[in-house]
Amino acid sequence: MANKATVQQEWLLVDADNEVLGRLASKVAMLVRGKHKPTFTPHVNCGDQVVVINADKVRLTGTKMADKEYQRYSLYPGGQTREKAKDLKARKPEALLEHAVRGMLPKNRLGRRLFNNLHVVVGSSHKHEAQKPRNFDLNTLK
Repeated sequence: MANKATVQQEWLLVDADNEVLGRLASKVAMLVRGKHKPTFTPHVNCGDQVVVINADKVRLTGTKMADKEYQRYSLYPGGQTREKAKDLKARKPEALLEHAVRGMLPKNRLGRRLFNNLHVVVGSSHKHEAQKPRNFDLNTLK
């Protein structure tokens, strides 16, 4: 079993250009969680730091761009807000991928900590060059 002292974290770079949102999110969630490693332990943060670039070029299939709605609530009466995927992508393009990956992580303290391993960037330049992230091909995952 892996523990905090024996975990080897790595920096990975994933290009989201022309990828389908759900398929990309499931593979990124697997990398963030660490399920691709032979030393995976369910109760330990053994995932890698994942930098996703070109998040604005992710695509949705069918009519989801016009039909899919994201809902939030401000905790005030009448504070429920719904926003179409098309409008959310125009306002905050990285939020589509962040929302999808967050839904695929555990709903507990570990999941909140794992979400900090994800860095979604609009465009191809990012601020994590000093960590020397390794390019990762998502087609190598099953």
